[in-house]
Amino acid sequence: MPHSYHLEKHYISRSGWLRAAVLGANDGIISVTSLVVGMAASGASSQTLLITCIAGLISGAASMAAGEYISVKSQQDIEKNDLAMEARELKLNPEHELKELTNIYMIRGLDAKLAEQVAIQLTAHNASDAHARDEIGILEHTAARPFTAAFSSALAFTVGSLFPLVSILLLPEHLLDKGVMLVGVISLGIMGALASYVGGASMWKGALRVMIWGIVAMVFSAWIGSMFHVAVA
Repeated sequence: MPHSYHLEKHYISRSGWLRAAVLGANDGIISVTSLVVGMAASGASSQTLLITCIAGLISGAASMAAGEYISVKSQQDIEKNDLAMEARELKLNPEHELKELTNIYMIRGLDAKLAEQVAIQLTAHNASDAHARDEIGILEHTAARPFTAAFSSALAFTVGSLFPLVSILLLPEHLLDKGVMLVGVISLGIMGALASYVGGASMWKGALRVMIWGIVAMVFSAWIGSMFHVAVA
């Protein structure tokens, strides 16, 4: 009788790109929309709001890419240094490393004899992978990828920033302040629900929490902007 294999698709495999995408898109919507709302509350014209929005989009996307790259690159450097350290230890003290791996499996619930057998077999198969996974905690699907993270964040921020940009282009000038905010809140809800769906969480909770934080940021920006009452010709 042939064996049947059931391959499960776990949500953790999406954590790398999902985190960068959600952070970038939400930041694009909240940051640029709040910027536009604050400028609108100050009395800026629609042309000024459009220029502000485009400037926020470009600078924000560049900032997200640079920040994400530096952050993830630092993580990658740490991972490389740890792997290099393990490679040296495996070469200089293989018996000590084998005992270390055995103790890890014993802590996880295996008896001493079985833990030693597992450690021996995994070491013979691929010692570096075994220590990277079980001692350091570096997994293939969670390994740092700076360029991928930077590109994903910049692209997601740009997509998020398109919502206030399109709002400025389509809405009449007398409705810009409230209209841009409304579109921003709705788009945040959609993004939050979509991210929660992809991550296997509650769509309503995901939408609600990001909408609340977005409203707080936009209202605060509008309050600050209303203090200036700038008249732009």
